Amino acid sequence: MEAALIVPPAQQQNASLQNPTANLETVTLSVPEIVCGNCIRTVETALRSIRGVSAARANLGLHRVTVTLRRTDSAGPDVPDLVAALKNVGYTAAELVEGTETAASRGRTSELIPRVGVAGFAAANIMLLSVSVWSGEVSDMDSSVRDLFHWVSALIALPAIAYAGQPFFRSAFSALRARRLNMDVPISLGIVLATAMSLFQTIQGSEQVYFDAATTLVFFLLIGRTLDESMRVRARGAAENLLSLRAMSATVISEDGSVRSLPARALSPGMRVAVAAGERIPADGNIVSGVSEIDESLITGETVPRSVAPGAHVHAGTINGGGTLHIRVTVAAENTLLAEIGRLMLAAEQSRGRYVLLADRAAQIYAPAVHVLGLLTFTGWMLLGSGWELSLTHAIAVLIITCPCALALAVPAVQVAAMSRLFRRGVIVKAADGLERMGEIDSVVFDKTGTLTLEQIVLAEDQNIDSKLLARVASLAVTSRHPYAQAIVRAARDRGIVIDAVEGVQEVPGSGLSYIEEGREERLGSAHWVGAGADQNAEASLWYKPADEAPIGFRFIDLIRPDASETVNALRDAGYAVELLSGDRPQAVARAAAASAITDWQGALRPSEKLERIGELRAKGRKTLMVGDGLNDAPALAAGYASMSPASAVDISQAAADVVFQGDRLEPVVETLKVAQAARRMALQNFAIAIGYNLSLIHISEPTRLLSISYAVFC
Repeated sequence: MEAALIVPPAQQQNASLQNPTANLETVTLSVPEIVCGNCIRTVETALRSIRGVSAARANLGLHRVTVTLRRTDSAGPDVPDLVAALKNVGYTAAELVEGTETAASRGRTSELIPRVGVAGFAAANIMLLSVSVWSGEVSDMDSSVRDLFHWVSALIALPAIAYAGQPFFRSAFSALRARRLNMDVPISLGIVLATAMSLFQTIQGSEQVYFDAATTLVFFLLIGRTLDESMRVRARGAAENLLSLRAMSATVISEDGSVRSLPARALSPGMRVAVAAGERIPADGNIVSGVSEIDESLITGETVPRSVAPGAHVHAGTINGGGTLHIRVTVAAENTLLAEIGRLMLAAEQSRGRYVLLADRAAQIYAPAVHVLGLLTFTGWMLLGSGWELSLTHAIAVLIITCPCALALAVPAVQVAAMSRLFRRGVIVKAADGLERMGEIDSVVFDKTGTLTLEQIVLAEDQNIDSKLLARVASLAVTSRHPYAQAIVRAARDRGIVIDAVEGVQEVPGSGLSYIEEGREERLGSAHWVGAGADQNAEASLWYKPADEAPIGFRFIDLIRPDASETVNALRDAGYAVELLSGDRPQAVARAAAASAITDWQGALRPSEKLERIGELRAKGRKTLMVGDGLNDAPALAAGYASMSPASAVDISQAAADVVFQGDRLEPVVETLKVAQAARRMALQNFAIAIGYNLSLIHISEPTRLLSISYAVFC
């Protein structure tokens, strides 16, 4: 089973224009040997050269490459063609199967740990011998004792380096065999040259050997490689864990009442399934019968269970914490919210932002530049009259110091780790450079309806509605999907009222509901529909008229998100300017602004006026985050420097925002901005540290300083 990723619509459209009869297919390959930016260029170039490949995108952080194939009626490339093309350039690849890549990464981590132990043991013991040689007056030590210590160091170092350095040696050998370079080539070259020169000097009886430096280098490089692989396992598992959280089987209730067990992937819309207490819900659907509490922390990040009753919508992967539920499946397994979130996560991890692209471009020229610089260093020292041993020593130092590991790995690691942390909080980053732009935000603009407020409107509690009246109105309203009717039904259920649906209710589009019994008509709908006067209840939005009685009005309010004011205050304390722009009535906007602690607000705005305001902020040099519901705010979301959207199950794939968050709270807005700023700082710090470290150490020796200018250009 292949793990397919989302293909951007623009990419699909372009491919279709090139060949209208083509069908696009996305294949994900696991390529463990992607270790540097130069590998990315080699892999992508090799795949794009295949006829029928529309696009190829390699991911350094995840060791995988996504290939978009353009198939025609006649022919098209297959996975073996892609694997063969990568093999020709020295990479081993295989189609990604759910869960196997994370298992392979854990295997690589387990393989690295004993090598770290061997390298550390060898480095510690050789260091003790070196201290014995170099402590006190070296000239007082008998040369035979010094040579003995050197030979003992060699006996420890040679097998240790041969075993512990295999991850670097294998990668470098594969690259050289394919006539390419990666960052493991200079590492391996430096280790081998230092060890070989030390062995030669030991045979010659020289005073200086570098077995301690070689083993210590292997030890620290292995520590870095192990930590990096562990981070990748945790980060990669974020999206893949979603797949493992699906229910594997489902109890299906047939029309005749018989029960059978089916794999969850075989469920189709319309099927009825039973979910016992403690089981995971196998598919998205609506509850037919049963009352329970659902743990939706997987979807929304909220730890408080949600109470559900017949008519409520539930999602695959969530846990039934109460009684048995009967659920009517609404979508197939591949279209559930859980599957959609998984695809969005994988697509986000696969994307590359500006900093990652910068690191990739730098790393592409880094490996060749390192070898050229090492050769220039050796040549320079030789021309200055130094012997070959001293010249080679400085060249080895340059190879080791200028290793591009930090530059190639640091930025992708930051990006993947940041997105994984946000995902655990119910936030999905959809845009490639979304986090980077979020880290530069200085002002936040909120929409009201569906953003500061929850999607569901509620019946105002201060109306003192009699339970008997509410029950009768709810029995009519339950037959309608109108938001006001559904709010009436929810209010009745919250009071514990048992709703008996009335048969024969007629719905008149644009007006309301009508029920006639024994010649007596009841109506539920607009003021005009029921004949209510304008002076009866100006704030009422829904009216109920019993037979031969005066109409009764019901008022509704938008429910402000529970942490709206807390979130706005946190944003303001962090230095962000906060505004509220809404198309709703000014009175409603004023109430929402007051409840959310927002002082700068505007109401009754058309979409074009929202765009004008965002344009004014942009003209002032402000970088604005637009937070809207992703549907009617799409133009404003596109106009903002960055955009964020709360998303329900049906909206998550439609939202036009860079970032989508789940749940009823606004706290993810603050969390996302914090993580984005931290990720931006760490990315820039990693660039600075990597370049500064190399530039500073390359100046250690005076002649090498002459070459640092060219090295700085390569950085």
